[in-house]
Amino acid sequence: MTALRPFPPDLTTALRAARHVAVLTGAGISAESGIPTFRDAQHGLWARYRPEDLATPEAFRRNPRLVWEWYAWRRDLVSAAEPNDGHRALAAMQRCVALTLITQNVDGLHQRAGSTDVIELHGNITRIKCSADGRIVSDWPEGSEIPPPCPACGAPLRPDVVWFGESLPQEALEAAHRAAVTCDVFLSVGTSNAVVPAASLPWIAAESGAPVGVVNPTMEGQRAGPGIHLLAGSAGRVLPQLLREIWSDVPF
Repeated sequence: MTALRPFPPDLTTALRAARHVAVLTGAGISAESGIPTFRDAQHGLWARYRPEDLATPEAFRRNPRLVWEWYAWRRDLVSAAEPNDGHRALAAMQRCVALTLITQNVDGLHQRAGSTDVIELHGNITRIKCSADGRIVSDWPEGSEIPPPCPACGAPLRPDVVWFGESLPQEALEAAHRAAVTCDVFLSVGTSNAVVPAASLPWIAAESGAPVGVVNPTMEGQRAGPGIHLLAGSAGRVLPQLLREIWSDVPF
């Protein structure tokens, strides 16, 4: 495996001195664990559907069984996946510095790698909630009804994810914004930084004076400018090497 180019000295110096690091992750880090990105998940039985046809409140009202079954299939993909070195490196970083981990992913792989207090902007596909009042439901009566009914009120259960047309959870969004404004360094990992409002977080951090490291295999469409460092490569390669360079004695 070819070695990565040396990291920018300005970024490594800032990381060594940092008291608070914020990290935003996107689909790219989970793709390294074999989880298809949202739009790549349309194959086999699901190839004739657009993701937008299966991930909106309207689609759920129109055909709740179809939507439930698509998410059940995706949950199986997630349960079969394992965290990769990128996930594990971020969990290790959290043991070295105050780190706010913000993710657009819904797979829970950060938590399985050992990260705590993860800010989930788009929810978590492994959680189920009532479609009427949003309460999280862990058990429901076994039966043939799909989707199953909420044991408290009988409304259909749904995945605890943010669908097209729905707002991001306000508390999570506010916490992410605070981290971007107050952090000493911001890392953007495995995301094109094209989908707002999450896409604005690295640039909010840059405007607030924090150096920004962008970790992605391709830099197409990424913003450039003072204080923004483009680290071309996969999360599973870049993050472990960055961890070892800054915190060489951390177990990983």
